[in-house]
Amino acid sequence: MVEVGNFKFIETKIPDLYIVEPKVFGDARGYFMESYNKEHFDKAGLTMTFVQDNESRSKKGVLRGLHFQTQHTQGKLVRCTEGEVWDVAVDLRKGSPTYGQWEGVYLSSENKRQFYVPEGFAHGFVVLSETATFNYKCTDFYSPEHDGGLLWNDEDVAVEWPLDGIEEVLLSEKDKKQKKFKELDLPFVYEG
Repeated sequence: MVEVGNFKFIETKIPDLYIVEPKVFGDARGYFMESYNKEHFDKAGLTMTFVQDNESRSKKGVLRGLHFQTQHTQGKLVRCTEGEVWDVAVDLRKGSPTYGQWEGVYLSSENKRQFYVPEGFAHGFVVLSETATFNYKCTDFYSPEHDGGLLWNDEDVAVEWPLDGIEEVLLSEKDKKQKKFKELDLPFVYEG
């Protein structure tokens, strides 16, 4: 873990993948926090530049992912500003010591944690609360012609989705048809 400014940067078992905990300053009026500070992120070694912000709102059981772009790859700094999600990243970088492995983290409006998912990862989340608002900053623009995905329940990756209390996993038509890990032809290379 590295603490810089108003942030704790917690390394996960997968290289380059970080949980980010902002300092939250609260009193009887409410709270204040920085969700991003380029100077502090740079000092922690996360020197990305963000060019696009996105937001989604989903109901309980919605699973979005696992997505990536084969060109115009996107690093993402994600957080949940209302409700709770289980957020997952899968390492797709050939040559990585954690190739094909996943990491998951609970993100919620209460814990205010963020997850930095760099380029070369598949990313997705499932909504655990009645509704959730999910925000993410991206290092490149959305490029639909380079959109790719990994099947959310691929048995080789074996993500342990916390689905207790979820009657039905709600997927887009696109996400129902994503490829399995063995079928992916990936351009990502680990540069360790």
